[in-house]
Amino acid sequence: MNNKKIVYPTASIIIILDQIIKLLVIHFLKIQEEIIVIPNFFSLYYTKNTGAAFSILQDQTLFLIIISVIFILFIHNYIKKEEITDTYMQFLLGLVIGGIFGNLIDRIIHRSVIDYLLFHINEHYFPVFNLADSAICIGVLFIIIIMIKESRIKKDERNIL
Repeated sequence: MNNKKIVYPTASIIIILDQIIKLLVIHFLKIQEEIIVIPNFFSLYYTKNTGAAFSILQDQTLFLIIISVIFILFIHNYIKKEEITDTYMQFLLGLVIGGIFGNLIDRIIHRSVIDYLLFHINEHYFPVFNLADSAICIGVLFIIIIMIKESRIKKDERNIL
């Protein structure tokens, strides 16, 4: 039970914040409307993505829903089976689950994901994304870094023996 202390509250916060922001975007912006926040760098831009990251797998909503559910179940089973005492790892898993759920809700309700964060430098634009995408990317990136560090530590310990 200790290993769920932070995972699910973190996931819940991400889901709630993500959905509130998306409701505000839908309510206050028209589709493809841009509000420049920092000129030549950051805008709010309401768009819908029927695919996954970087708009891959366009119009594959059912497939993406199934993949999302599989990932959520996989992570949940991992959390159930493993004793995760590292608070940082619990937080990161919460980010990933919350992000996946946030976009899953969009796919089920809107048949697409609501994106609104647009970063660019002059005419060089990064793909539009949202809070859920950020949570997934940050969580996965740092989980990978932790796993690499742990595998190097174990390798070094084996070499010492």
